[in-house]
Amino acid sequence: MPRAAVRALYSRDYRLWAAAALGSNLGTWMQRTAQDWLVLTRLTAHSALALGLVTALQFAPQALLLPLTGPAADRSDRRRLLVVTQRLMGVLALALAALVLTGAVRLWQVYGFALLLGLVTAFDAPARGAFVSDLVPPSDLPNAVALNALSFNMGRLCGPALTGILIGSLGTGLMFLINAASFGMVLRALQALRHVPVRKPARPAGGALTEVLGFVARRPDLSGALWMFGLMGAVGVNLPILVSTMAVRVFHAGAVSYGLIASLMAAGAVGGALFAAVRAPRFWVLSAASAMCALATTAAALAPGLGVFAVALLILGFALQVFVTSANSLLQLSVEPAMRGRLLALLIAVALGGAPLAAPLFGWVADGLGPRAALAGIAALAAVAWSIGWRAARAGIAARNLVFAEAGEDRMPSDGVASPAWAPED
Repeated sequence: MPRAAVRALYSRDYRLWAAAALGSNLGTWMQRTAQDWLVLTRLTAHSALALGLVTALQFAPQALLLPLTGPAADRSDRRRLLVVTQRLMGVLALALAALVLTGAVRLWQVYGFALLLGLVTAFDAPARGAFVSDLVPPSDLPNAVALNALSFNMGRLCGPALTGILIGSLGTGLMFLINAASFGMVLRALQALRHVPVRKPARPAGGALTEVLGFVARRPDLSGALWMFGLMGAVGVNLPILVSTMAVRVFHAGAVSYGLIASLMAAGAVGGALFAAVRAPRFWVLSAASAMCALATTAAALAPGLGVFAVALLILGFALQVFVTSANSLLQLSVEPAMRGRLLALLIAVALGGAPLAAPLFGWVADGLGPRAALAGIAALAAVAWSIGWRAARAGIAARNLVFAEAGEDRMPSDGVASPAWAPED
């Protein structure tokens, strides 16, 4: 593998963090797959609406708590904040494991744990995303973001497949125990890091969120990317619900097949993360990836059998990961480090803000009209995202050059406005 594809791993602290994150991602996806299987097959009669409600409760706090979570990621010691959130998530996984293993679990309890996990994740996600910029130099940040995405998708690739194999012989409860143990790896890594700065940034003069919102509003390329990120976020949040429903209701998958189907998008996403790891983020990549998502989702909705469905999911995973990684890098590199926590919180809120309504809605459509109809609606969202990118390109604001990524800059210019990512190349 070329050195450029893994250059962030030459930092000791980032290597420790990436290794622990890989184990944690594996545990997270094992729990998520087991939870979806539990809801679909044990607690309901294959109800996509119930699965949508679990998703809505888990993601709603990340949008509603935006005024608190972004500033917390920027103003707090990120390492200490992550220690607290990782411990809490471990406790929640352990408690849910106890309910499942004793046979006392009920659907309303799964709803409650999803909400509690969402509350903790609302503070964990922006801090965890911005924490990467504390571990690597600015020139390596796009590579570190791509490697984070690779780690996430390796967990998403292996976790569901392992879960499908283990559920049949060991039951769903063990998956929650494995996830609880995986948080210990992250806590050990946080303690072992050596060169993490103790950040005590001053309170921004423009307010907690108004500064970053104003900055994005002045940049047409970033505004366009943010709109696209919101639409593609809705695609990414709702796809697991519909893929799971297709697997169980249309293709009548058992536990092992269910796990393998859930891993297919992750397999494509691993390729997408590797692709993004060696390329500088560009606006045209966002537009191309969203178009590919629309086409692949349409193919999945029309798939006559598992073969076509599997190929569509592989392409869909690749395109969606290229979009998310490129947009994440592009937006982070366009703001100063003191704003990255708030920007990431804004990204999360934009991507997940529609989940409380969209997830139950798509679940309801899948129950009433079938999962194929719901997938067609997802394809329409990706097509709208592509149209925004296409119009941006026609207007001449497509991003061609990220000044900070190439020059190694880690600050905004003295006038407080960064050079536009769409500035023409010489």
